[in-house]
Amino acid sequence: MESNKIRQRSEISQADRWATEDLYVSDELWETDLEKMIQLGKELASYAGKLGNNAKNLLAFMTKFEELEDLSSKLANYASRKGDEDTRVAAYQAMNGKFMSAYVALDAQISFQTPEIMAISEETLEAFYKAEPGLERYRRYLTDMRRLKEHVLSANEEKLLAAAGEMAQAPSNAYEMFNYADLKFPAAVDSEGKEHPLSSATFTTLQSSPDRVLRKNAYENLYHTLESFKNTSASLLSAQVKQLQFFADARKYPSSLDASLAATNVPTSVYTNLIEAVHQNLDKMHRYVRLRKKLLGVDELHFYDVYTPLLSGVEKEIPFEEAKQTVYEAVAPLGEEYRAILKEGFENRWIDVYENEGKRSGAYSAGAKVHPFVLLNYNGTLDSQFTLAHEMGHALHSYLSNRTQTPLDAGYVIFVAEVASTCNEALLMEHLLNQTTDKKERAYLINHFLEQFKSTLYRQTMFAEFELNIARMHQAGTPLTAETLCAEYKRLNEMYFGPDMVVDDEIAMEWARIPHFYYNYYVFQYATGYSAAIALSQKILAEGKPAVDKYLEFLSGGCSKSPVDLLKGAGVDMSSPVPVNQALELFGNLLDEMEELTKD
Repeated sequence: MESNKIRQRSEISQADRWATEDLYVSDELWETDLEKMIQLGKELASYAGKLGNNAKNLLAFMTKFEELEDLSSKLANYASRKGDEDTRVAAYQAMNGKFMSAYVALDAQISFQTPEIMAISEETLEAFYKAEPGLERYRRYLTDMRRLKEHVLSANEEKLLAAAGEMAQAPSNAYEMFNYADLKFPAAVDSEGKEHPLSSATFTTLQSSPDRVLRKNAYENLYHTLESFKNTSASLLSAQVKQLQFFADARKYPSSLDASLAATNVPTSVYTNLIEAVHQNLDKMHRYVRLRKKLLGVDELHFYDVYTPLLSGVEKEIPFEEAKQTVYEAVAPLGEEYRAILKEGFENRWIDVYENEGKRSGAYSAGAKVHPFVLLNYNGTLDSQFTLAHEMGHALHSYLSNRTQTPLDAGYVIFVAEVASTCNEALLMEHLLNQTTDKKERAYLINHFLEQFKSTLYRQTMFAEFELNIARMHQAGTPLTAETLCAEYKRLNEMYFGPDMVVDDEIAMEWARIPHFYYNYYVFQYATGYSAAIALSQKILAEGKPAVDKYLEFLSGGCSKSPVDLLKGAGVDMSSPVPVNQALELFGNLLDEMEELTKD
C-alpha cells in the first residue's frame, strides 16, 4: 500500500471493504424498509391515549415499538455506513438526511409513549404484567424509562421537543461536513522537500514521523488552517453547547451534564471524581513529559513532538494480515468462543480497512444486528494495530449483546462502551511484552503503554474538563467565542502537560478538530472505561476461567442492568475511585521501569 497517496474508493479491493450488502443488497430495498418504518410509525400513533387503558394495548404497542427500533437501527446503519465510505457522495448524505427526517417525524408521532407510560401507577402496571405475561419482556425497558419520571413533560411538550430533534443535530451535522468533506489542508513538506498529503486521517501518522521538520510542518499547516476558520468552528461548538443546555433546561435538569448522565444512569460524581483524581496525579504526567523531552534530546518539547517514537530502529510496518493474527493470539486468555467470533469478523468483511478520499477519519465500531461494522483507516503502525484490537473489542461486545438480549435491551450504554475495547488493548500489550526479551523493544512497548495512559486517562480527562468548563461558562452567561475557547483550551494544556512542554498558540485551536465535543459528554468514559479495563484484564490474566466467564457475561449484558451493576458483576466497582487510582498507580510503575530502561 502506498503511504504517499490517498486512494479513491474504487481503488480499494472488495476484501478490504465492509459488507454493507449484508444489511441491504440495494438502495431500493433500503427505500422499501424506510416506507415500512414510516407505516409502523402510523400504526404506533394509533395507540395515543390508550397505553394506560389495559395490558393488551400496552403489549401490542411495545411489540410494534420493538419491531420499529430493530428496523430503524438497520436503516440508520446502512445510511451511515454508506455515507462514511465517502462523505463527498451526495446521494448517501441525502439518504442520511432522509432517514433522519423520517425518524424525527416518527419520534414526534409516538412522543406520547413516555408521558402515558409514566402516568400508569405502579399498582396498575404490576396488574398489567400479571394480565399479559408477554409484557415481562419489556419490564426492564419500562422500569428504566419510569426512572426519569420527574423529567418527562406533558404529551404536547414531549411532541414539541421530539420535533426539535432534527434541528438539535444541526451543529454536529454541519461540523462533520465541514471537517470531513470541505476542509482541505496544504500538503506537509519534509526535511528533503518532499510533499505528504495532509488530512484529518493522515495527521496522526505524520505526527509520528521521526522527521521533525515534517512533524512541525504538518502541525502548523493543520492548525493554521483551522485557525483561519476559528469563528465558524466556534459558532458550531457554541451551538452544540446551547442545544444541550436547552434540552436540559426543558427537562428541569440542573445542567447538561446532569441530563446526559441521567440518561445512562451514571452519577455525575463519577465525572467530577475522575477529574479530581487525575488532577491529584498530574505529577506523573509531568514526569512523563520531562522524560520524553530528555529522550528526544530537544531543547524545547512542542506538541508536534508528543507522538513520535522515543526509540528509533524498533518500529516496523505491520501489514494488516499480521495485525489480525497478533490480535487473535493476544485475546487467547478470553477463550475459544471469543476467538471464534473474532475470526468470523476477520474473514467476513466486518471491517472497512484503509483510508480513501472522502472517507470519514478515525475509527469506530457500529453494532448492527446482522453483525458489527468496523471502520478503520489502517496505516501499518503499532498504533493502528492497537486500534484494530480496540474496535474489535467493541464489535464483539455488540455481537454478544445482540445475540443474547432483546432489541430493546441489547444496546449497551456509553459508560461501559469503552471497557471491552480497552481490555483488548491491555491484553494485546501484555502479549507483546511477553513476546520480547529485547531491552530496547521492551522500552518501546512500555512507552506505547504509557502513551495509552497519556492519551486515554489524561488527555480524555482534559477533554472532559474542557467540555464541562465551556458548558459552565455558557450557563454563567459567558459567550463561547473563538478567543474564549482557545484561552480555556490553552490553559488546560498548560496544567495537564506541565512546565516542560511548550504550550504554543497552535495547540489552542485543537478543540476545533475534536469530533467528540459533539457527542454529549462522551469522552470521560474513555478514561473511566480504561480504568475498568485495566482492572478486568489483570483479573482475567490472574484468575483465568472464573474471571473470563464473568467478563463474557458482562459483554452479553447489553443494558439489562445499570452500567455500574454490570461492571460490578464482572468484578469492578466504578462507584469507587479504586479502579482509577489503580490505573494511575500502574502508570507510575511503568514510568519507573521506563526511566530505568532508558538510563544514560
